[in-house]
Amino acid sequence: MPGRVERRYHASMINAMHVMLYSRDPAADRAFFRDVLGWPYVENVGSEPGWLIFKTPPTELGIHPTDGPPAAEVSLMCDDIEATVAMLATRGVPMTDVDNRRYGIAVDVTLPGGGTIQLYEPRHEIAHNL
Repeated sequence: MPGRVERRYHASMINAMHVMLYSRDPAADRAFFRDVLGWPYVENVGSEPGWLIFKTPPTELGIHPTDGPPAAEVSLMCDDIEATVAMLATRGVPMTDVDNRRYGIAVDVTLPGGGTIQLYEPRHEIAHNL
């Protein structure tokens, strides 16, 4: 049922989600999230220099069916895809053309390390602000 909120968890059990991106150029990808997106971070002292861990925006998790192998992907959400794409374009971020997908309006962003993430303005109900 859309819009239904059911809370069935114990707050003391799980308190965050840590997402990992594997990159061919981690320093460049870290610089993208630090300098282009401006996300706050801490430096993981004791690791290689420049090993940054970022504070992310609110998060939600969707689980989708697949006929292929199980996989995970990262998607960033925004309120205004046109404005966000325009801002990223001024910073030289490579992206696909804006595409009207069944769940929202989206682009695929190529990270400096060669990976891709999706950026989209959702058309579905969102859960990250529950």
